[in-house]
Amino acid sequence: MDYAELAEELLNNMFMFHKTKSQKNIAEALQGEAFVLSYIAFHSNGVLPGDISCEMNVSSARIAAVLNNLEKKGLITRQINKNDRRKILVKVTEQGKLLAENHHKGLLGITAKTLELLGERDAAEYVRITGRLAEITPNINISDLKGVNEECYN
Repeated sequence: MDYAELAEELLNNMFMFHKTKSQKNIAEALQGEAFVLSYIAFHSNGVLPGDISCEMNVSSARIAAVLNNLEKKGLITRQINKNDRRKILVKVTEQGKLLAENHHKGLLGITAKTLELLGERDAAEYVRITGRLAEITPNINISDLKGVNEECYN
C-alpha cells in the first residue's frame, strides 16, 4: 500500500470537509469561548484558569482574555478559591450554563445528523477510527519526520 498516496487523498478529503459550514460550526464549538464556557459548565464546582489552559493547550494569557470576555457577557464569575486564596476559581452563571447547554445540543444535533447520513455501518466505523486516531496521534513525534519544518507544527 502506498501510504503517501493515501495520505494525499486523506488530506484533500479533510480540506474539503473542513470547508463545510457544519464542520466550521463543530470546530468553533470545540475551541475558543464556546469550548471554555462548556468546559467550565461541565465542572459544576468551578475550575482554575490554569486547568482550562492545559486542557486547550493554549497560553494562560489567551485564557485570561477569553475569561474577561465571558465575564463581561455575564456568563462566568471569578472568585477567590476558599481552599487556596492565591487561586481564582471560575464558575458558570445560570445564563452561561443555558448557553453552554444550547451549544452542546446544537453540536450534538449536527454531529448526529452527519452520522445518520453516513449510515449505521460507516458511522460506527468512523467513530471507531477517530477513537483510534485519538489514541495513536499523541505518540507521533514531529521531530522524527525527516524533511518536516517543525516550526510549522508548534
